[in-house]
Amino acid sequence: MMLLPGRYRHYKGNEYAVAGVARHSETEEPMVVYQTLYGNYDWWVRPLSMFLETVLVEGVSFPRFAYVGPMPSTVVLAQGSED
Repeated sequence: MMLLPGRYRHYKGNEYAVAGVARHSETEEPMVVYQTLYGNYDWWVRPLSMFLETVLVEGVSFPRFAYVGPMPSTVVLAQGSED
């Protein structure tokens, strides 16, 4: 399944910038590469299957991440923290 780069909202409310999909070097599992749009603007990876799954909250299904739209051209993705 294809995943559009752009802005996504997590079911808990925070927004993230998805850069694209990469592959794990050992397993070749597709991984979503994304960055928080809050705090330290950290970078994360998550298995594509998990990114696309639905979650059940108080008996209601929601997508874990919902596409909001493309990233505005004025947004510059930051380096993130070095924890």
